[in-house]
Amino acid sequence: MKPHRVKRFKLSTDPRFVEKLQDVVGLYIAPPEKAVVFCVDEKSQIQALDRTQPGLPMKKGRAGTMTHDYKRNGTTTLFAGLNVATGQVIEVCLPRHRHDEFLLFLKKLERQTAKDLDLHIVVDNYATHKHPRVQAWLDDHPRVHLHFTPTSASWVNLVERFFAEITDKAIRRGAFKNVRDLETAITAYIKAHNEHPRPYTWTASVAAIIEKVDRARRVLAQTPANSDSLH
Repeated sequence: MKPHRVKRFKLSTDPRFVEKLQDVVGLYIAPPEKAVVFCVDEKSQIQALDRTQPGLPMKKGRAGTMTHDYKRNGTTTLFAGLNVATGQVIEVCLPRHRHDEFLLFLKKLERQTAKDLDLHIVVDNYATHKHPRVQAWLDDHPRVHLHFTPTSASWVNLVERFFAEITDKAIRRGAFKNVRDLETAITAYIKAHNEHPRPYTWTASVAAIIEKVDRARRVLAQTPANSDSLH
C-alpha cells in the first residue's frame, strides 16, 4: 500500500458535455475535408527561474542536480497552435494573455494557413476566447471556426499534451536569467520539434469516455459527503 500517493480528478458539470465532446473528438477522428484542425491554448505565467547556485551536470551514476531555491526573473505566456494532422506547432510568446493577445495569435494562424483551407480551432472556455472583439473578427473571417471543449475538461485539447512535453524537456530543468532567455529556450525547442514533428493520435472513443464519466458519477453518488477517499 502507498497511502501517500494521491490521484486528482474533476468531473465536468457542463450541461453540453456530450455535445462538445462529440464535436471535438469528431474533429480528431474524422477531420473535415479541405480543412486544417488546430488545438490552441495559452500556457500562461511561465516563470523565468534562475537557480541561486549553478547546477551540477549529470554524470555516470548520478543525476543532474540543482538547488531547491531560485530567483524569479519575470514571466511570459506561450500561445501555441498544434496542427493535429502534422504535429507541427505555431507559437508566439507574449507578456499577457488578454483577448487582444489571443486575437493577435488567431490572425497569425490565419495568415500562415493556406487560403483555400478552412480552419477548425479547438479552444477551452476561457473568457478571452469568447470576447465580442474576437467574435466580430470571426464573423469577418468565416473560414475560421472555434470549437469549445467542455468546461473543466481541458484534457480533451491535444495541445495540453505538447505543453506537458515542453515543460518537462525545456522549461522545468532550465535556469533563466531573464524572460528573453526563457523565450529563446521555448522557441528553440519548438523549432527543433517542428523539424521532426510527430502527431498525437487520439484513440479514446466518445462512448468509452462517457462510460468512464458515468461510472465516476455513480461512485461519487454512493460516497458519503465527508469521505476523504474515492475507492
